[in-house]
Amino acid sequence: MRRYLAAGLAAVTAICSEAAMADDDITTLTVLEAARAIAEKKLTSTELVEALVAKTGEDRGNVYITFDSEGALAAAAEADAKVKTGAPLGPLHGIPIVVKDNIAAAGLPATGGTPALKDWIPADDAPVLAKLRDAGAIVLGKTNLHELAFGITSNNAAFGAVANAYDPARFAGGSSGGTGAAVGARLAPAGLGTDTGGSVRIPSALNGVTGLRPTTGRYPAEGIIPISLTRDTPGPIARSVADLALLDTVITGAPDDLQAVALTGIRLGVPAKLAGNVSPETDRLFTAALDTLEKAGATLVPVDIGNEVDLSNKAGFPIALWEVKRDLAAFLDKHETGVSLEDIAAKAASPDVKFVFDNLVLGDQAIPDEVYTASMTTLRPLVQSGYADVFAANKLDALAFPTTPLPAQAIATSDRTVSLNGEEVPTFNTFIRNTDPASIAGIPGLTLPIGLTSDGLPVGLELDGPAHSDRHLLSVGLAIEAALPVMPAPSAN
Repeated sequence: MRRYLAAGLAAVTAICSEAAMADDDITTLTVLEAARAIAEKKLTSTELVEALVAKTGEDRGNVYITFDSEGALAAAAEADAKVKTGAPLGPLHGIPIVVKDNIAAAGLPATGGTPALKDWIPADDAPVLAKLRDAGAIVLGKTNLHELAFGITSNNAAFGAVANAYDPARFAGGSSGGTGAAVGARLAPAGLGTDTGGSVRIPSALNGVTGLRPTTGRYPAEGIIPISLTRDTPGPIARSVADLALLDTVITGAPDDLQAVALTGIRLGVPAKLAGNVSPETDRLFTAALDTLEKAGATLVPVDIGNEVDLSNKAGFPIALWEVKRDLAAFLDKHETGVSLEDIAAKAASPDVKFVFDNLVLGDQAIPDEVYTASMTTLRPLVQSGYADVFAANKLDALAFPTTPLPAQAIATSDRTVSLNGEEVPTFNTFIRNTDPASIAGIPGLTLPIGLTSDGLPVGLELDGPAHSDRHLLSVGLAIEAALPVMPAPSAN
C-alpha cells in the first residue's frame, strides 16, 4: 500500500509534509503526510501524539467522551520502537485517529452518547476499527455524538454540546459531531464516524473536512451500536480525499492505485431539488464551485430526482424507527451489555431523543409493521431503481449539490428550528434534506469543502455516485478537490 498514489501526488505530499514540520505545526499534517514522515524517520509517532494531546488541552469543546492520551502515548512508543527495527510498516503506522463513541474500541467505554451505556466497555474492536489498527493506527479517544446517533447537531444533553471547529458557538453537526470537529480543529488527522441519514457527511461539511458514506454493506457494521441495519454504515472522516481513499483501501482491501480522473471527461448531475432553497452564502459558494469545475472541463447536467427524494422521505423514518426497536435490542443482548431497550429510553438525556424513544419507538406512535413492510418492499426499491436510472440515462459520474442547505447554526437557539431564507424550519429535517435520500438508496456519498462563508463557516459539496462506484467517486473527488481552493484551517489554529 506504500505506493498508494501517483508519483505527482506523492511529491506534493512530501513537500507539504516538510513545510508543515518546518513550521513546527505537525498537527496540520494529513494522514498521508504523517505516515510518510514517520516511515522516513523524519517524525515519530510520539511527537505527533504529544503535539495533538497538547493542542487538545483541557478545554476540548466536548469533542471527546473518553480521551485516552495515556493509551495513545503508549501505543505511539511501541510504534516508534517498531520503526527502529526496520520491520515492514502498515500504511497507517503510528497515525493517531479518533473513533465515534458508538463504535466498539477494546478496553474503552462505548457509550453511544447515552447514560444507560456509560459503563459498557467492549472487549473487542469493531471490525472496521480493527482493520485500521491492524494497519498501524492509534486511537486517541472516543468522540462525542448526538445521543444514540439520533440527531444532526451533536447537542448532547448527557456529555455536552460539541463545538464547531470554526466557531465554538455553533454546533458541530451530527451525529458524528465529535469526529468531525476533532478533524476540523486539527486535533486528529482522521477518524471514524457512522452515517444513517447524513451523520458522516453533515459534520464533515460543517467542520470543513472530507467525509465518505460508502455503499451500504461495503464496510463491516458489526460492533457498532445500531439504529437501522438497512441504513447504517461506518464511514471515514479526514482532511483530504486522498486520505479518505487510503482509509477506504485499508478497510476494504481495494487496490491502492487510485488516481484522479480528468475533469474534462466527467459528467456531474445537478438536481434542482437539492441545489435550490439554500442559504445565500451556500448558494454563492456552490455556484462558484460549479463555475470552476465547468471551466476546467466538467459537464454539468441538470437532472430531476424529485420523485426519488419524495419516495425516500416517505420510506426513511419508518425504516429507521421500526428497525431500531429490533436492531438495538438485539445488539444490547448479543453484546451482554446488561442494558435493555427500556433502560435506554428511561435514561435518555436529550429531550429530542427521549421523545423519539418514548413515543415513536416504544410508545403508541410506533411504526406499524405494515408501514415498515411497504417501505422496504415497495418504496425503497423504487428509490434505488430511480437513482440507478438517473445515473444511467444521463451517463453521470456523480450528482453534485450542497451537502447541507445552510452552514452550522448557533448551539443555543437551534435545537428545534433554524431560519432558512426568512422561514423558520425544523433543524433536523432541514439538515438531512440533501443527505438522507442517498442513505435510503444505499449509494455512496462523498463531501468535500468548497470554502468559507462571509462569517467564516465551512460549506460542503456532496457528490453521490451509483451503488458500488465508491472508488470511482473518490477518483472524481480527487480531481474536484485539486481544482478548488485549499480550505483554510480554523483561525484559532
